[in-house]
Amino acid sequence: MLNVIAKRLANATLSLIGLVTLVFFMIFATPGGPAYSILGVHASPATVAALNRQMGLNRPIAEQYLTWWWHLAHGNLGYSFTEHARVGVLILSYLRNTVVLYSAATVLAVVLAIIVGLFQGAMKGRLSATIIGGTQIALYSLPVFFLGTVLILVFAIDHAWLPPGGVGGATSWSGKGTLDLVRHMVLPGLTLAIPITAALSRYFGRQVRIEYDRDYVRAARARGIPPVRLALTHVLRNALRPLVTLVGMMVPQIFVGGLLTETVFNYPGLGWLLWRSALQQDYPTLTAIVLLIGILTILGNLAADLINSALDVETRYD
Repeated sequence: MLNVIAKRLANATLSLIGLVTLVFFMIFATPGGPAYSILGVHASPATVAALNRQMGLNRPIAEQYLTWWWHLAHGNLGYSFTEHARVGVLILSYLRNTVVLYSAATVLAVVLAIIVGLFQGAMKGRLSATIIGGTQIALYSLPVFFLGTVLILVFAIDHAWLPPGGVGGATSWSGKGTLDLVRHMVLPGLTLAIPITAALSRYFGRQVRIEYDRDYVRAARARGIPPVRLALTHVLRNALRPLVTLVGMMVPQIFVGGLLTETVFNYPGLGWLLWRSALQQDYPTLTAIVLLIGILTILGNLAADLINSALDVETRYD
């Protein structure tokens, strides 16, 4: 087991290095630069050149690339050109909001997907299963910015039940601040969770149908095991394994959906910071966030493998 984990980590590390390298050189290939974001588009070439020298952007790209890895090896993610702060500190200041939002949305999506998938799998061949399948496709196909805008129009503008964006005036998870932050998270959390639920429940429902066709389920039914107990103690456990893998593989997709969600709701998380860094061509911040996304993807897939190993036991009929 340890050898398999080490091999996968080694392969993932090589992929991560390749991803960061590609992003680094693509950023430098785009026209403009952070100097124009700082000084404005009407800045004189001499002023831009002077600022580039000050920030070290006049050096060859290969030298800047090697310097970036050298700094990373010493725990330095660089300095943000536009935010005037260390990238590590800047990312940490936005990371909490992202972790809370993504975790809440993912847990909600997984729970709903299990409930819907179990019902859909048990209703195989019936009209209700067909209706659920069509609804899943429709919800998964909705663009995140469209879904978020509709939720804002209905729940924030038309009825004023929930705030339309941001995180409010609270800055800490304590007392009234917690309630205020939770209220601001509801709409972006739903926007992120709905398409994930649609994708996971459709896949999970298919796995549940497969499990219901297996011999051990027929044997359990013949032994008189009640349908609810059969679904929860046997079918659910075996169908969960591929679902866990899918959740781990969806980490990048969840982050992309979160990027759009945070942008629509002006939610100050890593996705919003990535979008703003890309617009301002803030190379150090952008590269560091891409590196973090890659690491989270590796950890997500590794966690899925470990959980699958724990679930990989023979079905018991006690």
